[in-house]
Amino acid sequence: MSDSEETFISHLIEMRDRLLRAVLAVVVLFVCLFPWAQELYALLAKPLLEALPQGGQMIATEVTTPFFVPVKVTLMAAFLLALPWVFYQVWAFVAPGLYQHEKRIGVPLVVSSVLLFLAGMAFAYFLVFPVVFGFIVGVAPEGVAVMTDIGKYLDFALTLFLAFGITFEVPVAVVLLVKMGMVSVAKLREIRPYVIVGAFVIGAIFTPPDVISQFMLAIPLWILYELGILVSLVITRNKPQPGSDYTPMSESDMDAELDRIETETREQPK
Repeated sequence: MSDSEETFISHLIEMRDRLLRAVLAVVVLFVCLFPWAQELYALLAKPLLEALPQGGQMIATEVTTPFFVPVKVTLMAAFLLALPWVFYQVWAFVAPGLYQHEKRIGVPLVVSSVLLFLAGMAFAYFLVFPVVFGFIVGVAPEGVAVMTDIGKYLDFALTLFLAFGITFEVPVAVVLLVKMGMVSVAKLREIRPYVIVGAFVIGAIFTPPDVISQFMLAIPLWILYELGILVSLVITRNKPQPGSDYTPMSESDMDAELDRIETETREQPK
């Protein structure tokens, strides 16, 4: 067996081990949270239940949904709690093949990705859900009781969680594109009008047909895009321009240059 084949097999074995560790963490957390499956679903359903008229409730239209829906919610909660560990396993697998400067930017990007995704879900749960459900209940025709199926509600909640979680990843995507040299900050500023239009189109697709919730997705997307441009500008401000002969000094070279200047100053006749 050649060295390349051995290396490839060793990478596959390591990937398998990392994947098993990530899955094991999710399973362990799921088992620990399972006794509180009903409470977790009640917490997820709280925004809708609070928007329903007094005495309103949710329903289950299938035989197995009262059991499987709370189980799915518990699994989702276990995955979210294990997300830092899952990303660490991914990072531990990828990091050995990266250069040092790539590792330096990799850790902040991974951490910020996790935090931004969770922030997007929190934004949807605490701010968007009350507005959306209040609108839906408010426009229901007179004499119509709003009683949502628990399975349909879970699908709706997961869709919004995913939409807002991905939306909040926009700064990370912008920084990566600039850092990889695929786009410049000037180009990002140039396409800003198209991004704004696209943000409202995305808001219209992934939110209910009310203007408020569409704005609550489109406006954060736009603001996060601007944040990504700002961070990219800070990161690239010391980067030499194309065609320039300037090479940034490393910290060690800068210290040596300062020592040389200080020595020459001392040796000058007074």
